[in-house]
Amino acid sequence: MVGAPHAHVDHPVDPLAGLRSETDPPWDVYLTGTVFLDIVFTGLESAPVRGTESWARGMGSSPGGVANMATALARLGLRTSLAAAFGDDHYGDYCWDALEQGEGIDLSPSGTVPGWHSPVTVSMAYEGERTMVSHGHEPPPEAVFLQEGAPACRPRARAAVSSLTPGRRSPWIVQAAAEGTRIFGDVGWDDSGAWDLAGLSDLEHCEAFLPNAEEAMRYTGTDCPRAAAHALTAHVPLAVVTLGSEGAYAVDRRTGESAEVPAIAVEALDPTGAGDVFVAGFVTGTLAGWPLADRLAFAGLTAALSVQEFGGSLSAPGWSEVAAWWRRVQSVEGQDQAALRRYAFLEALIPEASVEPWPRRRAVPTIGFRRPA
Repeated sequence: MVGAPHAHVDHPVDPLAGLRSETDPPWDVYLTGTVFLDIVFTGLESAPVRGTESWARGMGSSPGGVANMATALARLGLRTSLAAAFGDDHYGDYCWDALEQGEGIDLSPSGTVPGWHSPVTVSMAYEGERTMVSHGHEPPPEAVFLQEGAPACRPRARAAVSSLTPGRRSPWIVQAAAEGTRIFGDVGWDDSGAWDLAGLSDLEHCEAFLPNAEEAMRYTGTDCPRAAAHALTAHVPLAVVTLGSEGAYAVDRRTGESAEVPAIAVEALDPTGAGDVFVAGFVTGTLAGWPLADRLAFAGLTAALSVQEFGGSLSAPGWSEVAAWWRRVQSVEGQDQAALRRYAFLEALIPEASVEPWPRRRAVPTIGFRRPA
């Protein structure tokens, strides 16, 4: 049924190795949300034109939605647990296999919903951007607990990542924060146009908030993303604002520290999931106790590496890709030494010899290939 063999991933780098103890929660990060099947078309010359047929040079299928974040976290060596409803179809089987067997993600809080089909997103990448068309239905009431992360299903974790929804409070976030779980919140576009921080009820329970520049400015009524980051610290201890091609800027209210790191210039094949990979990189560095600037640099690097592959979740880099990039940029003659020093912290993290599977499991053109008899 699936286009790639089962391959449980062993991570040679544990970014939290020096911090672990017998009293730790069983999981590093917990997530809940909707898993989509992503079908990605790449190599389009331009946006599709009404009434015409467009041919893409590339195509890939992979788990999407909350799977983007879960996969990115797992590939960076964090013990990741996911609560999600999976469709009772081949797409759902493929996504479950790719996440549990392929990435080692804990799906014990998840379940397959009988008679419910998987949500699907078709993404078309062109000119460094993307256009998406999605279809799906809300899971039936008996499966809602999988989406809401009810206490009976939610395992203990060091951290949780949640997409905050205007006008909606998620009870599990309140409970998790009360138990000491560190909450990282991101946000999507506010279709209502209100852009009211008071509507993000769960923001008060977050340690960090990671909007993009446009979202940050709209929520704070500012005209500068850096000013927006400072304004957001009135509502959350740590504000991280992504600046697109300019990189990212962060302010920590608790320490008074701020940091800005420029983006890494790469040729983007498919930006699907890059924002999720950035958050995963930042969460990894935060849980590991790295300096703020190192966390930003690592998050930006992992996002830059991800856009050079296509397929959302399966474009997320692991430590082999990070190591290969670091060794390659050091070998380039005339490299900016100041820029190299910005990433020198990687030297202590990357093993001398990578033992991860290479290349990584990537998106496949179709999930319908038959296995040999």
